[in-house]
Amino acid sequence: MCETDHLDSSGVSRRDMLALLGAAGASLAVAPVLTADPAMAAASDLALDPATQPADPVNYEPPANLAVDSQAKDAAIAWIDRNSEGIVGLNDRIWEFAEPSLAEWNSSWAEAQYLKANGFTIEWGAGGMPTAFVATFSNGTGKPVIGFSGEYDALPGLSQEKGNPRHSPLVYNHDPYAPTYGFGHGCGHNALGAAAAGAAAATAAAMRARNLDGTIKFFGSTAEEQLVGKSVAVKAGVYRGLDAFVDWHPSSGNSTSWGSSNAMYSYSFHFLGTDGHGGAPLATRATQDAVSAMSMLTEYLRESHQAHTARVHYAIRQTGQAPNVFPTLSSIWYFAREGSPTRAKILMDRIVRCAEAAAMATGTRMQHRMMAGVWNTLGNKRGAELMHANMTQIGAPTFSAADHGFGRELQRSNGAEETGFSEKISPLTPPAAVFMGGGSTDVADISWQVPTISMGTAHQPAGTKNHSWHHTATAAAHSGHVATVIAAKYLAATTVDLLTQPTVVAEMKEEFHRRTSKIKWKSLLPDNYELPLYEPPKWFLERTGQKWPPRGVKWPPRRVVSTETAPDLGPALPPQNLPPLE
Repeated sequence: MCETDHLDSSGVSRRDMLALLGAAGASLAVAPVLTADPAMAAASDLALDPATQPADPVNYEPPANLAVDSQAKDAAIAWIDRNSEGIVGLNDRIWEFAEPSLAEWNSSWAEAQYLKANGFTIEWGAGGMPTAFVATFSNGTGKPVIGFSGEYDALPGLSQEKGNPRHSPLVYNHDPYAPTYGFGHGCGHNALGAAAAGAAAATAAAMRARNLDGTIKFFGSTAEEQLVGKSVAVKAGVYRGLDAFVDWHPSSGNSTSWGSSNAMYSYSFHFLGTDGHGGAPLATRATQDAVSAMSMLTEYLRESHQAHTARVHYAIRQTGQAPNVFPTLSSIWYFAREGSPTRAKILMDRIVRCAEAAAMATGTRMQHRMMAGVWNTLGNKRGAELMHANMTQIGAPTFSAADHGFGRELQRSNGAEETGFSEKISPLTPPAAVFMGGGSTDVADISWQVPTISMGTAHQPAGTKNHSWHHTATAAAHSGHVATVIAAKYLAATTVDLLTQPTVVAEMKEEFHRRTSKIKWKSLLPDNYELPLYEPPKWFLERTGQKWPPRGVKWPPRRVVSTETAPDLGPALPPQNLPPLE
């Protein structure tokens, strides 16, 4: 077992005990649990230096002097003001494209072209993924090296008219048996990528104008919604050589923190069976029954096999298309989230056993494949303090009366309190003493390579859900534009401070090394991991100068095809003279 370096031989130091006793709602069991799990311990405040990094959840006050006024910062913010239409235009173009994970052909091209026009060089195919790229701008000595994150994938079923507070899908696919909605930016990745690109371009402009040393690396990342892009690129070494990494995500508030997230495993399961007819179902290996049985079995895990930090959720991706046709192939896709990779793997292993049991019970054959695996996030307290200082210095976004009216209508449609959009900077507070679980991100794998700062802006009104049509509605509306532009300012201002304050960068690195000194990061992706790729259109390959397939990728991929035979039901029954079935 790996231990944190401030534990004494008794297991818990005096400082740990005092901190836990003083934490509101904390349990004395917290420290032993955390130190028994190195990944959770490294991400907790127990890993901070007690002398220089106090984390008192009651009396903590963030430093007020980290954000430094400078001509370079003023130049970056002024650049964003002058070029806000271009940032908003990029935001809206990506929103219109609304492309799925791993197939963001137009979206990634638009983002890369924007950066190229602002002085960045572009390298395509990062980590072997066609829509991933690295854009680089360097000046002077080229040090320090600061990374930005850009995402641009949309979500299925979340198409929605922009600025419409009532559910009205922009893309509605008519089918009298099963109508569907198109893809939509219900997570705001169009804004995420546009604001980050605008901030990167603004910082580069300030570096040229004020002759600042440094390098900006912008990582265009595919498939965040499937938690594939960054974890694959990290394993391939794409993020090596950075001094700090700056990230943001659309949110319902204006805030930053150094809290953690859940680690996650993503697996797809395929059940293979035999043909059958709804009117004569005997002797059929029913794959639809298999996915139904698996989903039922995994629901039973919730009672006795899931801690408060755990999350299990799934989507049946392929099964029967007509009541009188038994599908020979049915597929179901699972996420298993927990506070650390070890705990997430235990949970996913239980899900695999449920799949095996479902296959055994239905007489089908099961295949499963790992689609993604990410760590829990490693926060950085000093980095969060720097970001919070800049957010406070710049101020909160200001929304118009029409924006607030739109926000209140969205809240009304969701049954939430009608408050409109947030116009305040949330206080910076230490993470909860007891980690309660939640979402996951592939930014987490980056955070174990380099000190990482994350923040969010009020891109949607409180009380509306992320991954919803409500968020799609705001993502290209005026309110979304306001949040996107202010996010670009927060990112650029913080990055200028990273370029001009080596002491702060050194403190971030010291904290990072302290957190990671007793644990070694290793990618959760196995060496034989198969990239879940789609073949790019010819025009995309020609524009980006890529060849297909990428090195090390076999194409076309191995097909998943049933070769099962009907089960033995014993001696045949007497023949029946019945009319043909339809």
